[in-house]
Amino acid sequence: MSTPGSAGGDSDITYGTYLAVDELLQLQRARSRPEHPDELLFIVVHQSSELWFKVMLHELGFLIERLGDGDTLGALATTRRLNALVHIVAAQLSALDTLPPQRFAQFRMYLGSASGGQSAQFRAIEAVSGIRDDHFMQVIREHGDVPALVQSALSRPTLQALFLALLEREGKAIEQIYTDDAPSLLFLLAESLLEYEQGFQLWRYLHVQLVERIIGPDTGGTGGTLGARYLQRTLQQRFFPELWRVRAKFFGRSDAPTAGVGK
Repeated sequence: MSTPGSAGGDSDITYGTYLAVDELLQLQRARSRPEHPDELLFIVVHQSSELWFKVMLHELGFLIERLGDGDTLGALATTRRLNALVHIVAAQLSALDTLPPQRFAQFRMYLGSASGGQSAQFRAIEAVSGIRDDHFMQVIREHGDVPALVQSALSRPTLQALFLALLEREGKAIEQIYTDDAPSLLFLLAESLLEYEQGFQLWRYLHVQLVERIIGPDTGGTGGTLGARYLQRTLQQRFFPELWRVRAKFFGRSDAPTAGVGK
């Protein structure tokens, strides 16, 4: 960030105005009356997640472009950033581990039908990354029309499809990049993409554990979902089944989990 008065900067811009801090700090509007002391934490964790989701979608757009252009090095750099962002989103869930069930129960009724499953940005991330199965679409439609952001994501090729197209352009099969004498950029990209999926799955797992810790494994979600039971099912979804399958081929098997993934 340029300091006030620096070359090319606007001397009237301050830290507060550049980041719209005053407006930002007014967006945490507790619903409980009297305001529950833990509701601010609950709101901030979810709002900050949405901000990170926005950055992730921004970077996923770049990744799609770079994979489509055959820019392996650029795609690798973008995937590394995505991996850092996923870890940030997963790590901040630990703040909600400090919210005991009896205290959440004191303000949960004020959430109405609000549910994390209604996050258009999160659903768009899933769709871009590769989740396209019928169950995914059914869950989205349970909350109303498919959001425009998700529709746009569904119109794009999945990350796996783009990576496989890049391999074809380079005249390589997945097995080859794992058996070449020296690691190539394609190999590093493949492993970085798998790291992205692992980071995402870590977020899912921590989310499941968090929900079970606060409301229990059998309590329904606020949006009418199955709560932790639905989230448990999402742990079986894969973004890159081909990258998982290639591992089995080195150990005498050719099958791998493919649940919940579009090609």
